[in-house]
Amino acid sequence: MKTSPFLISSGLVLAAGTALIGVAAPTDTGVRFVDVTAKAGIHFTHHSGASGKKYLPETLGSGCAFVDLDGDGWSDILLINSRDLTPTGHKWLPAFYRNNHNGTFTDVTKGSGLDVEMYGMGVAVADYDNDGLPDIYITALEGDHLFHNEGHGHFRDVTTQSGIHNANFATSAAWFDYDRDGKPDLFVASYVAWSKEKDLWCSLDGATKSYCTPESYKGTSSKLYHNLGNGKFEDVTQKAGLADATSKALGVVVFDYNGDGWPDLFVSNDTQPSKLYRNNGNSTFTEEGMQAGVAYGEDGVARGAMGVDAGDYDHSGRPDLLVGNFANQMLGLYHNEGKGFFVDEAPSSTVGRASLLSLTFGAFFIDYDLDGWDDIFAANGHIEPDINRIQPKVQYKEPPLMFRNQGHGHFENVSEQLGPDFRRAMVARGAAYADFDHDGDLDVLVSTNDGPAILFRNDGGNRNNWLTVRLTGTRCGRSALGAIVRVESALGKQWKTVHTGSSYCSQSDLALTFGLAKDKQVSSLIVEWPSGTRQQFSNIAPNQFLTIDESRGIVK
Repeated sequence: MKTSPFLISSGLVLAAGTALIGVAAPTDTGVRFVDVTAKAGIHFTHHSGASGKKYLPETLGSGCAFVDLDGDGWSDILLINSRDLTPTGHKWLPAFYRNNHNGTFTDVTKGSGLDVEMYGMGVAVADYDNDGLPDIYITALEGDHLFHNEGHGHFRDVTTQSGIHNANFATSAAWFDYDRDGKPDLFVASYVAWSKEKDLWCSLDGATKSYCTPESYKGTSSKLYHNLGNGKFEDVTQKAGLADATSKALGVVVFDYNGDGWPDLFVSNDTQPSKLYRNNGNSTFTEEGMQAGVAYGEDGVARGAMGVDAGDYDHSGRPDLLVGNFANQMLGLYHNEGKGFFVDEAPSSTVGRASLLSLTFGAFFIDYDLDGWDDIFAANGHIEPDINRIQPKVQYKEPPLMFRNQGHGHFENVSEQLGPDFRRAMVARGAAYADFDHDGDLDVLVSTNDGPAILFRNDGGNRNNWLTVRLTGTRCGRSALGAIVRVESALGKQWKTVHTGSSYCSQSDLALTFGLAKDKQVSSLIVEWPSGTRQQFSNIAPNQFLTIDESRGIVK
């Protein structure tokens, strides 16, 4: 999240401003994203703890999650909050909203066990003990929290007895079964070695304090916790080959980039080379970021990388990478060429040109119009409130971006076509997606720094057909992490993987939604479970929600 140098070359500005001259107007699919936050009963404001002291954590913001915490098939909302860094006597809490199945939510935070004040950052959700109830991990500046789901909307903080002890300025986190033993393990990304006592004095003008760049602080290693069963975890970071004291991690995505059946990790680092960890299949990882072409930007310099996601945007059968970067660096869109190598397609595409001046935190692939091709969403917002005074073309508050996938590796910027609410500038941080109202299309939740959460309802995406699949594992673990669903229709072949993490400090719904355009049937649906089980179903009607059990098949 590099804040200096603040000056941008006139050449880059000219390129961003002139590259779109003569380009055809973006396609208007009729889809609009409407702010229904208040209408849905969401009343939440994030508190960064800012008090004028310009502490580094104040710039980062917190994440959000769409998760089905009560098993009713409807996505609930979890909003992470921070607290005062200089005590004022006020209390700031996260918020847990239960889905009422009618487009509204009820705040059930009080008495849930999640009503714990902390300087919260990120969230990851999975059923770590396979009891049928998803559990919650929240990263926090002063120490992370593991909440066990007790059922009926109640959670118990089991951090101490779990063996997890992480007070490492953690950010994003992801559950994944790295050794495929059926028990979800936990990766926790960590940022820099910062504390109030070790806070540094930095300045833009030499007279007043400003936020320091991450280069000013030493890095700190992320952590890998192996699930031992019985609610216990072991720190295996060193043993697994993931220890890296130079890391300044803000994002993590779990994906099998080489197709060998073992979940790998991409970790986005801020002003340090990003890392690609190949799973060796023997409980160890090998770092291959540089040779894979994902460690640096095209100029050979480490970027300010933040939110990340993986998806097969061109139907090649291989997962590609999306990386949110600092202003003047553009999004990273790494195409998976196979054989362990990626090429960043953003600099030569609309994606790069249109995102050059944006600072992207939350980012993910999402088929917002259900045409069968994954689009790109980017949640933007700068970290320096006075940035416009120094860089006139860069704003503190920025609107989100949406790039519509036209197929064949081409995208168009349709951000202006999605309605006035979508075009509103904000200081966005976390972002997640789910079909919260069960109308088939995917909605978007955005957290802002020191501001309100925003719930965007997708209106019109369901003009196309769709299929949503939710998996329940048995041998591979109840959350079905790492399971792959493949569907085939007249449109062609698509596939998606169940995974937590991605975006920035956030988590999207674990259900998989496939856009089918105008196709009236899914001719084949295949589930490949990490346990080795393979299920195949034929002639599936569109526009329905399927739940598939690893042992019983389709249950509804």
